[in-house]
Amino acid sequence: MKTVLVSAVALIDPDGRVLLAQRPEGKSMAGLWEFPGGKVEPGETPELALIRELQEELGIDTWASCLAPLTFASHSYDDFHLLMPLFACRKWNGIITPREGQKLAWARANELRNFPMPPADVPLIPILRDWL
Repeated sequence: MKTVLVSAVALIDPDGRVLLAQRPEGKSMAGLWEFPGGKVEPGETPELALIRELQEELGIDTWASCLAPLTFASHSYDDFHLLMPLFACRKWNGIITPREGQKLAWARANELRNFPMPPADVPLIPILRDWL
């Protein structure tokens, strides 16, 4: 089974809320909510992949020094195994703007369970809740 490395981030605003993005129609698991991020390309570190993905998907800039490793997910789907480091980030430049047709929502840690998420993301919720 192929292992896919995806980097994700919990963007945390000054009020302690976390940003979630809804997967748009046409993508696998459309309609589910997830932490922003994406696949790590060959030659990229997970941090560089996040910096690139945040610029492409949300129009914001951040730096590797602002990405704090928090936890990771390891989950087997039917046709691949997902390994996903989750970083926390409280500092970025720019205004968050959905650039790929995704809906965005800010949620408090105790509200994250109200959002249907991919199976790999669900175990990350209690860690975020305890950390925030």
